[in-house]
Parts: sequence; structure tokens; C-alpha cells
Amino acid sequence: MTTPCTDCPFLRKFKHGYSLARLRDFARGEFHCHRTGDCDDEGTGDFIPNAKSQHCAGALIFNEKRNQPHQMMRIAERFGRYDRTKLNMKAAVR
Repeated sequence: MTTPCTDCPFLRKFKHGYSLARLRDFARGEFHCHRTGDCDDEGTGDFIPNAKSQHCAGALIFNEKRNQPHQMMRIAERFGRYDRTKLNMKAAVR
């Protein structure tokens, strides 16, 4: 993914949703886009990644704006699986 979805918690329009500290926790490692996974069958609303789940573009942009890519971002870039130049850095990410 290169652009955050409309409900991405990293968007500025949700500035009262999560604190910056909490967003940093989310962006510290693997954080799937909630639109690319499943919810559990028990109705708790927990996110369950599946084989088609993708990393949250908002989290990637959040890290890149701070020049703080996490280790997996750097590894994926070395293997050609991640290209930060394709991210929509103009997206309204905090």
C-alpha cells in the first residue's frame, strides 16, 4: 500500500483518536492495515491478519516523515520488497 485508507488512525483528521505515543507504538513494528485483514468470528472485533494483509501505509509514512524506519522496513528495502519513494508523502499523516 502507498496511501493510507480513509479510516487510517495515522491521519491528522483523527488527532484526538490516539496519542502520538500510541501511534509510535503501532508504527514500531508490523502494523497491518485494518482493511486488509479479518475480524474474529467471536465478535470481539479483534483484527486477524491473513495471507493478503498488507502493512499500513499510514504507519510507513508516519515513520518515514520522522526519518525513523523500523528494522523490518530497512530489511524489506534491501530485499527490494519496500520502496519508500512510492509512498504518498503528501497524505495527511500526523
